[in-house]
Amino acid sequence: MIVRWGLAELQGLVEPYQRSLLVTSARWQHLELRVTQCYLGVRPHAPVETVQAAIAAAAGADVLVGLGGGSAIDTAKAVSAETGLPLIAVPTTYAGAEWTPYFGMRDESRQLKTGGSGANTVAVVYEPELTLDLPRDESGGTAMNALAHCVEALYVGESDEARRGAALIDEWLPLVLGNGHELEARTRLFEGAMNAGIALRDNGLYLGHAMAQALGGRYGLPHGALNAICLPAAMRFNGANEPLTVERVQELARLCGFTRLRDLGVPENELREIAQATAVRGGAQANPRPASPEQFEELFRAVW
Repeated sequence: MIVRWGLAELQGLVEPYQRSLLVTSARWQHLELRVTQCYLGVRPHAPVETVQAAIAAAAGADVLVGLGGGSAIDTAKAVSAETGLPLIAVPTTYAGAEWTPYFGMRDESRQLKTGGSGANTVAVVYEPELTLDLPRDESGGTAMNALAHCVEALYVGESDEARRGAALIDEWLPLVLGNGHELEARTRLFEGAMNAGIALRDNGLYLGHAMAQALGGRYGLPHGALNAICLPAAMRFNGANEPLTVERVQELARLCGFTRLRDLGVPENELREIAQATAVRGGAQANPRPASPEQFEELFRAVW
């Protein structure tokens, strides 16, 4: 994977291609980028219909540029998987989606998180200045998602990237939350998220992510906030206390403003159904310690 720092590097990566399609949301339409055409219809959780529209927009393109948070990168990856086009990812949050070939989508009519694999990401461009206006809740949520990647990587083995990423997130996330326009803090947090993304690529997703995905698919809630709430419970279930302690992870989640599922509007009377949906997800079934639907319900109730 080619990795570049600074948005100016994007031009050299796009130049070899004749026709480029930018996949992003209207939030970034003001950026002056040397691309041939734009698809600005990205929405949170990459709804299936927006992915189909982006695939149609890619007709005639030679390369994709996916710019934005996890939903934009996932949408672009879905287009890449469908069309075979190479993808240059320009993430603007700490989600880490740029490092994996698989992608998530949301079937809104079925209230279900779905997805696929096969994206052909050839390069990543990190530009910390694009994160300076990232709202506090998105900064905290996507950074906690990155921290979950680090924690879950260590469920199954040793990972230098997971430890490095967790240390950077632990140090710099509180500073970003205190002053989101401090460029060094944003840059270091991005470095932490990059390492977390590599750890995700190499080690996969497990219990906490399965819980967050089931909730996100059903209610359309922010993935990062859900990971922040679910991760400590998943760590306790797995007997994990590294690379950060459960207490420190909870402290960071509280600092971000994420503490209970009830605060996000998750209804208590649907926790059993959510638990059943979680138990069949790939991350739950791959978890080192098996969990039954009844155990998942207990985990959800512990953080409700």
